[in-house]
Amino acid sequence: MADQKGSAGKSGMNVDTALVRELAEMLGETGLVEIEVEDGDRKIRVSRGGGVAMAAAPAPMPAPAGPAPAAAAPAPESAASADVAGAIKSPMVGTVYLAPEPGAADFVKVGDSVKEGQTLLIVEAMKVMNPITADKAGTVKAILVENAQPVEFDQPLVVVG
Repeated sequence: MADQKGSAGKSGMNVDTALVRELAEMLGETGLVEIEVEDGDRKIRVSRGGGVAMAAAPAPMPAPAGPAPAAAAPAPESAASADVAGAIKSPMVGTVYLAPEPGAADFVKVGDSVKEGQTLLIVEAMKVMNPITADKAGTVKAILVENAQPVEFDQPLVVVG
């Protein structure tokens, strides 16, 4: 981090420490995990446990997907859209893990009975493992994500009925 501050100082970037403090306070008040603010080519991100990240240039755009992944993508999306009615959705952007650690059995599989509050999977965001729990008792009807798959906010993850 010292390198970032040093190079930022040389380039003349001024950090509004009052804004950073205000954003950090907002994290505590709202229970959010991360807040990011962009102003032109300047970006400030404040997150719990991750510190403050500053970038002088906007993030590069992701490369377009090749034809093979694009052809494979519609099948999970079709299944997800067909069964979204009882789906538990991701509360954040991150990477989903179906098991507590590599090599361990998955938290749940299709057909399992689950109790309200039972862990279904984990979404890792900013090196923090966030358990995603069942919002009601029922049976796992579908798991709409793959292990180690990136997920978006509000993306359906598991259908419990």
